[in-house]
Amino acid sequence: MGEQTIPILPCRTLQPVIDFYIALGFEVTYQQKSPNPYAVVVRGDIELQFFGMKHHDPHGAYSTCYVRTDDVDVLYRAFRAGLGATYGKVPTRGLPRIGPLKDMAYGVRQFLMTDPGGNCVRVGQALHTAEEAARPKGTFERALHHASLLADSKEDPEGAAKVIDRVLGLTDERPTPPQLVRLLVLRADVAARLGDEVSAASARVGATGVRLTAEERVSLRDDLRRLDELGSG
Repeated sequence: MGEQTIPILPCRTLQPVIDFYIALGFEVTYQQKSPNPYAVVVRGDIELQFFGMKHHDPHGAYSTCYVRTDDVDVLYRAFRAGLGATYGKVPTRGLPRIGPLKDMAYGVRQFLMTDPGGNCVRVGQALHTAEEAARPKGTFERALHHASLLADSKEDPEGAAKVIDRVLGLTDERPTPPQLVRLLVLRADVAARLGDEVSAASARVGATGVRLTAEERVSLRDDLRRLDELGSG
């Protein structure tokens, strides 16, 4: 049929948003400064449009959209490289920012990024096997799922920290080594977002000290990459 849906997202001023998407490899195909600020950016089959709104608050924004891709890893690497080259480092806190790449329990491999206008763009790829798309089972998998949603989708790092601290304080159950690493890496991540460097450092040390098999290290590649980033950040 040829239909296409194009999100139109708000921002306070256009130029910082345009610069952000240029860093990601987008091309500005249209820009209007008056009477109403408006811009269009395109990268391959992805098109996003933006309008200026003088009283828009980027830190209180709720606007979001989802980009589906066949190779989320390639986009993630390209976006991070572009942001690092433009901003001097990959921004992972504040505005703008790009989050970690993760396999989600609801069947997608995705990352979230938020532009200077406060718009959250989710970029994801469907996972195809029943095992990959399985719902979380067990105390620690459910806690990881819930904490990840709070940290990233809800932007509630304090809530995520409480979930992780509670489950790590259990005395009648213990996580497997991979589960422990994932919990500690996420705990370090949210602590860093909250400016709690003591808790962040403690969680990083704990995650680094977990003994893993070679196979487990492969399965935890995203988490271990994030652990390295947090340690060098």
